[in-house]
Amino acid sequence: MSLIPATILTGFLGSGKTTLLKRVLAEAHGQKIAVIENEFGEENIDSDILVSDTNEQIIQMSNGCICCTIREDLRATLRDLAEKKRKGELDFERVVIETTGVADPGPVAQTFFMDDEIAESYLLDSILTLVDAKHAEAQLNDRQEARRQVGFADQIFISKTDLVSKEETDALMHRIKHMNPRAPQKAVHFGEVALSEVFDLRGFNLNAKLDIDPDFLKDDTHDHGHDHGHDDHDHGDHEEGHEGHNHAPGEHCDHPSHAQGAGHHHHHDDDVKSFVFKSDRPFDPAKLEDFLGAIVNIYGPRMLRYKGVLYMKGTDRKVIFQGVHQLMGSDLGPQWAEGEQRCSKMVFIGIDLPKDILLQGMEQSLV
Repeated sequence: MSLIPATILTGFLGSGKTTLLKRVLAEAHGQKIAVIENEFGEENIDSDILVSDTNEQIIQMSNGCICCTIREDLRATLRDLAEKKRKGELDFERVVIETTGVADPGPVAQTFFMDDEIAESYLLDSILTLVDAKHAEAQLNDRQEARRQVGFADQIFISKTDLVSKEETDALMHRIKHMNPRAPQKAVHFGEVALSEVFDLRGFNLNAKLDIDPDFLKDDTHDHGHDHGHDDHDHGDHEEGHEGHNHAPGEHCDHPSHAQGAGHHHHHDDDVKSFVFKSDRPFDPAKLEDFLGAIVNIYGPRMLRYKGVLYMKGTDRKVIFQGVHQLMGSDLGPQWAEGEQRCSKMVFIGIDLPKDILLQGMEQSLV
């Protein structure tokens, strides 16, 4: 039986998660989806959709979707669903897990890697984060959970942009980009998102395409103090935008420009930041493993996502690497192409990570 794709939906209270979920649950999209609601949410899906006073944990919708609330542990709920699917008692193709507005999606994501039974049934597809444009500024300033949710995301949907000015939306997108350069951002009206933009995003696939906007890698100092100018690369069409940016074979890795999400013309300095390590020298696999092992031991809880395409000594294939908190994994990717400039690029997203220690440690793990 093929793996069941799972999507984690996160976002602050009022950001439109419920609207999006209702749409997923009620619309005739021909997909059978199981939605797992975190019961202790502040706003459960309205009772007309979720019959909350039944003892039944699982409710079948008219369009074939299933909704279930977590009474206990997420792992138990996922196991239960997978077992019912195997026995033919429930028919669904994918799972969406809604976290509460204040939850850290990290442990939810880790469940898919840590528990063998879950890993044999499910494939974590992506973490989606909804951001409410009207309240984002205050939420990102005041609530670390909101910043974490941005840092974890594979895809960010910004709702309620009709309630704020274009400048405010642009400033918000710029701010988010520094926290998480690898997640495409898209402004959406309420929860009206095409399902193709929600599912099968493969954010956790270890593939060789490292989604970092190349403009992010240029040093950001030229932007200080002038308004928008050439900084306004149209954020709206980022889904396609990523594809065109791949480095041409032979293009240099312009070592060692460790670009960083540094200051911009608005002056908040968020604790969730990203930075990139680049080098065209190969890594020594043992040294790198030792270094990263030591780092996640100390900083793991503050490391949200880290992902890279690495040039390793001893293999002529790219090594694709990624981690969430203390869990990391690597995979052999495709061969380096004939004439392609071999180089490593790794993006770290985390809370107050010691950039110098990380970059220096990576540097010392090179051959």
